[in-house]
Formats: sequence, C-alpha cells, structure tokens
Amino acid sequence: MSATDATNNGALEKDVGSSAQDNGASVYPQMSAEEHSVARAAARFGYGPLAHVNASDAVLRPFGGEFQPGLYRDVKERKFGNPAPLGLSAFALTTFVLSAINMGAADLSMPNIVVGLAFGYGGLVQLLAGMWEMAVGNTFGATALSSYGGFWIAFAIVLTPGGFEIGEELGGLSSEEFNHSMGLFLMGWFIFTTILLFCTLKSTVAFFLLFFFLDLTFLLLGISYLQGNGHAPDSRIQKAGGMFGLLAAFAAWYNALAGIADTSNSFFITPVAHFPWSPTGRSRREKTARENV
Repeated sequence: MSATDATNNGALEKDVGSSAQDNGASVYPQMSAEEHSVARAAARFGYGPLAHVNASDAVLRPFGGEFQPGLYRDVKERKFGNPAPLGLSAFALTTFVLSAINMGAADLSMPNIVVGLAFGYGGLVQLLAGMWEMAVGNTFGATALSSYGGFWIAFAIVLTPGGFEIGEELGGLSSEEFNHSMGLFLMGWFIFTTILLFCTLKSTVAFFLLFFFLDLTFLLLGISYLQGNGHAPDSRIQKAGGMFGLLAAFAAWYNALAGIADTSNSFFITPVAHFPWSPTGRSRREKTARENV
C-alpha cells in the first residue's frame, strides 16, 4: 500500500490507536485553525481526520460508530457512506417508544403505536442499513442490523390489528397462551443478542453497553411474559425491561452520534472509551511504555 493510500485511510477511519501528526495542517490545508484544533483533540481519543494508521496495517479498528467490533478492511475502489448510524438511529427510536410504553409512560398499556415505527423505521430502514453493511464488508453489522430489522417487522406483524390475526389465534393479546408464546419469542432474541454481546468484548465500552443493555431488555421482558399472571406480563419485571430498553436506545443513539460527528459538522467529537485489552487500548499502553523508557 502506498503512503498516499495510508493517508487517505487515516482520514476516513475514526478509531485508530495512534495520535495526530504534528504536520496536520500540511496534510489537510483546507482545514481552518479551529478545525485543526478540534481534529487534534479527536486524535487524542484515537480517531478523527488527523489520526493515522500504520501503512502495513491499514484496517478499521473496532468502533461502535462503524458498528464493527473487529478489524476489517475498508472498501476499495467504491465509495460507500457509513450505514451504521442510520441503522442505529432506526433501532434507537423504535426501542425508545416501546420501552417507554413498557414502563407505563403516560398510562399507556398497549404498544400498537409502535406498529408503524416497527414496520417503517425500525424494520425496513434498519434492514436496508444491514444490507448496506454487507456491501461494505461488515459481517457483524450486516448480521445485527438486518436481524433486528427482521425482529421489528416480526413484532409489528404480531401486533397488527385485524391483519395477520396471530394474537387472535393465540386467544387474544391478554391470554396466557399469547403471553407464553411472546415470552419464548423474546427469549430467543435474548440468546441471539448474547451471541452478539460476546463479539463486542474487544470493542469500545459504548458499543459493549449497547448490546449489554439490549440483552437484559430481552431477558427481562421474556421473563415478564413467561412469569405473568396468565392474562398480563409481570408488570414489575416488564418495567425493569423497559428501563434497560431505554438505556439501550440511548446507547444506540450515542454510537450513532459517534459515527456521524466529525470536524466537518460538529464542534465536538464524541469520546469513545476503549477496553484496556482492545487493540487500541494495547497500542496506547505500548506507546506509553515506550515514552517512559
């Protein structure tokens, strides 16, 4: 790979371990002094347009804003935008509304308002974002976003009034058979989310927390339906699941912001916290050790 390619990759990547070069102004002359100052601050976090990678290891590091917990090479000879913030935003808004209802906000008890969001935004848009993740070579992002897009579409199908009549066939939305069926449905998604959670352990803290909160959400909601009184989910466990759902929604929005905000559109850079055992964390420790010698 040429030095020019390495420089271009460094401009595109948001999560690398090395700091900014001192001659950033010569590399990016189109930037103002203020933009250079913000970019240098971003580079201290390990990402941004002034952060650079080793030319022999020009791959994207684990980063929630790219919805990628592992190393992968960027797309060559094609220019794709980052689809992760779109999918994360679709997931976050739909999860926010449903979780607020699960917590009993505004005395709402039925989640029918979520049907439109689940079909259009959390479902269709997130599914499309997942397919675009596949196009840029991000297998994890494609699997996660497409799967949760399918979850919201399936959830909307179940709750569509007078449409597919799944709830009616199970005795109604307040029947014991429906509640137990919904509990099994949610527990299956808890297992799937746990699998994805294991893949985030070498990524950023914000990325890990997104799947950790979501995992607890599915677990608690599944238990609430399975342990209900036969006609309704256990309200206390359901509210706890709603609380963790809200946390998952805000974690998704945070990761989306990290994928969108840069020096071209923001006066601040979203901090990303790296686990000490992550590639970026290890490279920083090695750099510190060299500086102290």
